[in-house]
Amino acid sequence: MAVYTLKNELISIRVASHGAELKSLRKLSTGTEYMWKADPAFWGRTSPVLFPFVGGVNDKEYRTKGKTYPMSQHGFARDMEFALLSQTEDEIWLELKSGEETLQKYPYEFVLKLGYKLLEDGVEVLWQVENPGKEELPFSIGGHPAFNCPIEEGKKQTDYQIYLDAENEIVSTRLSGSGLATDEKDRYSLNNGFLKITEDLFDKDALVIEHNQAGKAALCTADGTPYLTVTMEAPLFGIWSPPRKNAPFICIEPWYGRCDHEGFDGELKDREWGNSILPGQVWKASYQIRV
Repeated sequence: MAVYTLKNELISIRVASHGAELKSLRKLSTGTEYMWKADPAFWGRTSPVLFPFVGGVNDKEYRTKGKTYPMSQHGFARDMEFALLSQTEDEIWLELKSGEETLQKYPYEFVLKLGYKLLEDGVEVLWQVENPGKEELPFSIGGHPAFNCPIEEGKKQTDYQIYLDAENEIVSTRLSGSGLATDEKDRYSLNNGFLKITEDLFDKDALVIEHNQAGKAALCTADGTPYLTVTMEAPLFGIWSPPRKNAPFICIEPWYGRCDHEGFDGELKDREWGNSILPGQVWKASYQIRV
């Protein structure tokens, strides 16, 4: 595994070739590290890419092309080695191509490219999915970046708030005990856009916020001052911290895809929030992390 470093006058990042994972986002003037350190005592990852699935599949298997395939949660790209495509002072691109290993569990040709571009106050995460095959390519993709919370010494997570550019409330699709979507909804009231972080906020697992309810999510101090903001155009996103662990991080996860609904037994192409591209086409998306 290689680790690549980019920095400008204000920001530095580190990106690992394994999973093309963003491992560090640091403000140079203060030395503040914003990314979770992947302590396996809580959660041993920092910012995995979710591809070609977001979330879990019903009974841990899916159907396509007349066959049934096993698939673990969030797909396999996060556990594979990416090749370096290019690196400049402020931008890096890594690539994962389909091959014998991936075709055995996901029978589609693909090229997945991940880019990281330094901003004056953060980083832009870029996704590009290409279809080099001769048939339509169904896929989902998502981010899972974990950010330190608390960010200040002597503070605890419940001293913080989450700001969402939403209306008076957000509605979350409740997950089952096996991590699948249910018909139940949880409603969270917002106070001028702020959601208080409570000890039981994540007891039901991730908040799954669908239908473009917000395009901005910020981690804020008690007085409402944001210290990290994720902006996105994704149609849905998750907010997560391990349930009942008091883990010192929170994930804000832009998604183009979602776990199966309980009891779903349809084809891959029929999964909710899925995407597809025709042969020769390229699909692009991005989100920004600002500090």
